[in-house]
Amino acid sequence: MSLLRYLENIELRSFHYKILVIAFLAYMLTAMNVLLISGILKRIGTELVLNQMQLSYLLSSGFVGMFMGAVLYGRLADIVGRKISLITAIVLHGIFTALCGTTHNYTLMLLYRFIAGIGLGGALPIPGVYVSEYIPARYRGTFVGLIETAWVWGTILSLIIPLLFLRTIDWEGVFLWGLLALVLIPFIIAFLPESIRYLEEKGRIEEALRVLKQYGLVKGEVKIEPSLVRRKVHWSELIKGEYAKRTLLLTSLWFILVYTYYGVFLWLPKILSDRYSLFSALLWSILIVLAQIPGYYSAAFLLDRLGRRKVLIYYLIGASIGSIVVGLADYWEVAIINIGTYSIGLMLLLGFILISFFNLGAWSGLYVYTPELYPTEYRGTGAGIAAAVGRIAGILSPIITGYLQLGGLTLAYVVFFIAHLLGGLLVFLLGPETKGLILEEISK
Repeated sequence: MSLLRYLENIELRSFHYKILVIAFLAYMLTAMNVLLISGILKRIGTELVLNQMQLSYLLSSGFVGMFMGAVLYGRLADIVGRKISLITAIVLHGIFTALCGTTHNYTLMLLYRFIAGIGLGGALPIPGVYVSEYIPARYRGTFVGLIETAWVWGTILSLIIPLLFLRTIDWEGVFLWGLLALVLIPFIIAFLPESIRYLEEKGRIEEALRVLKQYGLVKGEVKIEPSLVRRKVHWSELIKGEYAKRTLLLTSLWFILVYTYYGVFLWLPKILSDRYSLFSALLWSILIVLAQIPGYYSAAFLLDRLGRRKVLIYYLIGASIGSIVVGLADYWEVAIINIGTYSIGLMLLLGFILISFFNLGAWSGLYVYTPELYPTEYRGTGAGIAAAVGRIAGILSPIITGYLQLGGLTLAYVVFFIAHLLGGLLVFLLGPETKGLILEEISK
């Protein structure tokens, strides 16, 4: 039996769930460090006397770093392995996120945020690649979808920390929470083996066998036969030949979802704090972000049932509807909701909740889809390229959205409406269905 058949035929064991937990926490704490700045953005702007465009550049500096990190670490994961790449990326973003809280110099903060971004961009694709390469095909959509659900918990943490501690430790202390990600390093070293598929690709068969036996995935004598016959792929085929359509689809979806997600959620606390108080804005932001939880989990549940294509199409259309509702809220508000002293418009709240639910559900589908569409030797590279294109959107989105919102929400959210619809159309036209197929069958 081939190594890959061993992996695909194994029933779920504690080993698989350990990988799930570690990858989940790595993704969650990376998400927290990406978004930690959003809840304290207004406070930073007030203390450092920064205007809206300067704050936009501060947000975008992290995404410049994330662009470089996605490209660099995507290739690094294919050269030196998934494990060491994940460890170094987490160390980098943890330390430099914390360093953002040690300076009041705007230029130096831009630099720290940029370097943190390299680690953040490097860390984000790897947990999905890891899980997709270890989990049998029949469970892969659910498992990788569950990894993506970690984002919402990181987002909630990024808002709860300033809500609880901003009054006592101010924005500088909030940044120091970035070091929390470093707690994972000993667990990654101890419990996360290198990818079997990576080891086989590099010809390290004996090492792959040791991993299988060490973690109880096989017992007794193991006879290894050649894996599925698959021609070698040159990296240039990721942008031409049979993989060109896949790369076009994935890079487009990453651009669209990064642009819309960060355009909405990095500015959300600022939008609400301009209308209400800062702490009221943080509370409403948490309530809106909570809608991401059922969005993520419903999508993760459906990925191995409806398939990747349908989930992406339905959820992108749902997010487009939410976007137009927010865009209309500046002109047509049907009621005001009051919780204690906190108020918010019903249309505004409903629109943000719809975006929160469906945009993040679409992310769950994309996170599963991305590593599936590339061969093992370029899975990290391909995922890194797609994520890097997304980081270009991350660079542009805070600046463009900040500018479009100067006169109100409508124009910015009409753009989000069009972008989500375009994403659904691209999946319909270009997206292959991968449900139930093993990775080597998809990448033939």
